[in-house]
Amino acid sequence: MNNEQDLWTYTLQPQDDGQKYQEILFRKFHFSRKLIQHLKQAEERVWVNGVFTFLTARGKAGEVLAVQLQTPETNSIPGEDLPLEILYEDDYFLAVNKPAGQVVHPTPRYPTGTIGNAVVGYWLAQGEARPFRPIHRIDRNTSGVVVVGKNQFAHQQMAWQHTHRRIHKCYLGIVEGQVKEDQGVINAPIALAPGSFMQRQISLEGSPAVTHYKVLERYQDVSLLEFILETGRTHQIRVHCQHLGHSLLGDDLYGGSLARIDRQALHSSIYEFNHPLTGELTSIQAPLPEDLQQLLRGLRSFNA
Repeated sequence: MNNEQDLWTYTLQPQDDGQKYQEILFRKFHFSRKLIQHLKQAEERVWVNGVFTFLTARGKAGEVLAVQLQTPETNSIPGEDLPLEILYEDDYFLAVNKPAGQVVHPTPRYPTGTIGNAVVGYWLAQGEARPFRPIHRIDRNTSGVVVVGKNQFAHQQMAWQHTHRRIHKCYLGIVEGQVKEDQGVINAPIALAPGSFMQRQISLEGSPAVTHYKVLERYQDVSLLEFILETGRTHQIRVHCQHLGHSLLGDDLYGGSLARIDRQALHSSIYEFNHPLTGELTSIQAPLPEDLQQLLRGLRSFNA
């Protein structure tokens, strides 16, 4: 049996008596069928009371089920020695503060210099090898929190939480004009715009998209808003702001002016989830970057 510090453990309860171990993992702890199949195919990674067991065996109340979740893996992309601002890290997650202008994952257009390259480079410097598994992505010119799963279990557990809307994501944005309502909900489906591989638009044939917003401050001709996402569609906040009639400053793709800032004034400020190992609420926050702070200072001084 491997080092006990690396194991996920659970003591079977009376209601688990007679249940297959794989069903306990699937129904009670939301292990995906894919991960369970992977555990079955791998070498010894599941034990009961310290003795190897098959996941198809049936359990008894009081038994201690142990699963090896941290296993040797290989890098999925090249690592690079790049700046990386780490906001949070444990054995299951790494969260970083992405600057505006940097892509999360390598693409044909941006094959290097990404958050993914930086994260893998950071791991390699510590003698660790693992695939880059971002839990979510934010646009190249959006700044803020990006969370990465450090193993397959962490990644699929967060996918389950996302599907069941257990994740809380908060953004801050500066938009054109004074938003009249103090708060509101934008419920408008989003689809890819015809003839474009990138731009989105509101469309009845699109995927459901819901954004909650609240006005934090109003200035002469712009407003600072807080956005809470129920869904996570590509460009959701940007498209919804345009639909609201208040495009994000600097977002020229969706009608925003470049006069004050040359990138969309949008920042991923808070990412909260229940840690799959402990169940405790984990809150990760990214401070507002200097370009947005400078923009707000100018707006406030003009208002004074």
